[in-house]
Amino acid sequence: MLSVQEIAEEIVAREGGFVNDPDDPGGATNHGVTINTLRRLGIDVNRDTRIDVADVRALTRAQAVEIYVEHYFTRPGLGSLPEVLHASIFDMYVNAGGNAVKVLQRLLTQMGYPCDPDGAVGPQTIRAAQAAHDAAPTHLADAYGIARRNYYYAVADARPASRKYARRRDGGKGGWILRAESFVSPKYHLTEAQHRARVAAWA
Repeated sequence: MLSVQEIAEEIVAREGGFVNDPDDPGGATNHGVTINTLRRLGIDVNRDTRIDVADVRALTRAQAVEIYVEHYFTRPGLGSLPEVLHASIFDMYVNAGGNAVKVLQRLLTQMGYPCDPDGAVGPQTIRAAQAAHDAAPTHLADAYGIARRNYYYAVADARPASRKYARRRDGGKGGWILRAESFVSPKYHLTEAQHRARVAAWA
């Protein structure tokens, strides 16, 4: 298993550099860290007393890793969950915030280990996750990755502007889907035909 630091470094590498996509509700982003995140955390990267796009541009990879480990893994309590979930749920927390935990909570409930889908890792969620892991230790990570993939498709169903993240221009799998499937065993990956059937209703 990778360390939390190593997972964070992989996330930063996956996220890429500076982007300011008008279709991204997070706004200007660098190494996956959004301007809204910097403002929420009060991080003035260039120390000019205001937090703006210049701070996003100035953010280093090392600073992004530090932000992820502290604010997207440690503080949300992801370390209390079974280790097999760490890489995928950490990666999704960076990408989707508390929805990463809600996806897990809904999955656990479906598996017969009820917990409220409140997006917080509390005693109830920890117990449910551990029970699910004890019952199916070799399947929980795949089940979570599949639930994550379904979440991205559902977001794109509801928000046409986000469909480009789930489906490439040529109709193939977009970044969101490939990212989710990178944490899923190959035998559970959708075929290209299955993916195209799933998104066929999109304009």
